[in-house]
Amino acid sequence: ALIVLTTGIMACTSSSRFFSNPEREPTWLAFLFLSMVVALAAAFILGNGNYSGNMQRYYNMRNLNNYSDISVSRMRGQQLMDAGIIGFTNGTKLDISKSSGFKNQAIYCVAPITVGDETLATYDFWAVGKDCCSGTQANFHCPNFNNPHANGGLRLMSDGDRPYYRLAVQQAEATYNIKAVHPLFFEWIVEPAAEVDSWKQAGRSEYLVWILSYLVFQTFLVAFAALLFSKMGFN
Repeated sequence: ALIVLTTGIMACTSSSRFFSNPEREPTWLAFLFLSMVVALAAAFILGNGNYSGNMQRYYNMRNLNNYSDISVSRMRGQQLMDAGIIGFTNGTKLDISKSSGFKNQAIYCVAPITVGDETLATYDFWAVGKDCCSGTQANFHCPNFNNPHANGGLRLMSDGDRPYYRLAVQQAEATYNIKAVHPLFFEWIVEPAAEVDSWKQAGRSEYLVWILSYLVFQTFLVAFAALLFSKMGFN
């Protein structure tokens, strides 16, 4: 930003000489300054978009712990409060018959993560999703709900959504006479670690694409400015 400001001051000084010069010879400083302003604005907007869309959730997930071979019948939510990525034991599945939904504009859908046909003392692990159930009956159909290879979870990181999922769990508790002492919410995923790594790769790819795109754009601007100055009769 300091370099852009310095260039702007130099461009303004050069422009004042440009208008006072009878030959009116143009300067590239003004062009450079405008190009840098465009580059700075593009970097800010596109960089923030890339960070919020890819890298922020990657860093947030990596700040939490990874757990594998977790049994929902033996572990409790309080024991895994710092979990980001969880791999469950074989035989873990979603119990769609105990799913529920809470509607607040969107429908916040939940289904307990269980193992076999056991009745758990407390259902502390829940798969979640938006607008993938009716909210009036047990018909949870969020991503991977019927995928036999899905056996892991990515922790829900949205603080704004968590209270509505908690209300959906409370409805399930009342409807099915079950307990959820400390519910944790997850996206039901086939390979959660690979999914997180894909966010990083997407962020890097988007970063490189925008850099190369702006390089092409800047090259076009320089060629256009050179042609324009030439047409105006300036070297």
